[in-house]
Amino acid sequence: MPQLPAPAYPAEVRARLEADAKEVIARYPGSRSALLPLLHLVQSEEGYVSRTGMAFCAELLGLTTAEVTAVATFYTMYRRKPSGDYQVGVCTNTLCAVMGGDAIFDRLKEHLGVGNDETTEDGKVTLEHIECNAACDFAPVVMVNWEFFDNQTPESATRLVDDLIAGRTVEPTRGAPLCSYKETARILAGFPDERPGAVAASGGAGPASLIGLKLAKGEAGPQPRVVGPRGESPSDEAPRDEVPRDEPQQTSASDPDHPAGPAAEEGE
Repeated sequence: MPQLPAPAYPAEVRARLEADAKEVIARYPGSRSALLPLLHLVQSEEGYVSRTGMAFCAELLGLTTAEVTAVATFYTMYRRKPSGDYQVGVCTNTLCAVMGGDAIFDRLKEHLGVGNDETTEDGKVTLEHIECNAACDFAPVVMVNWEFFDNQTPESATRLVDDLIAGRTVEPTRGAPLCSYKETARILAGFPDERPGAVAASGGAGPASLIGLKLAKGEAGPQPRVVGPRGESPSDEAPRDEVPRDEPQQTSASDPDHPAGPAAEEGE
């Protein structure tokens, strides 16, 4: 059945959002470029991007609601239904999964009594699996309102959501202090985080990332091989330059006798 037109924001809400939206739009040479931050802005009002919010964005930017909907449904950071005060995302991509991300996600689903993209009855926590938190150095990683909680276990993640539900103070492993999902959305819309010390607390990369950078630049000194040659144990005593390297392995592209056959040119 066709839906009725989206209801309008109350007058006082619209006036406030419109003032903020005009500030956002003024940052861009073309108004439609402001769509992404405007979607964050309306999300900061209701905790998700409602039909009312999309109609508001469309009107201010001279777009159709279909154009706005296409963007709002493409990016997963835009919620399409009411969600909790805390968006708890568990990375289940390859490295985090191998390190325990799947176990964490399964434990939280059971503990909270919700499935993926569902919210607890008290409206506190929305649980979702995330394909990548871009923090592989600290796997497995959980994010709460896009702040990092590194090196998690099923037990520590359970304590984390219990603290969130109980209203206890929770400190991210690194980054700014935690705030509500609506407050996070307003920051993502491009408005300053006015909490005392929050910006300074954001800091830079964590130690695991920095040691990787030093290794890449050759600044960390000789390092033992993590994986030894096939059939041998890695040696922590052998100098880096003296550790034998693995020989290139035959592949179907280099070995005509490989079961898959040699690689063929495209179209053959």
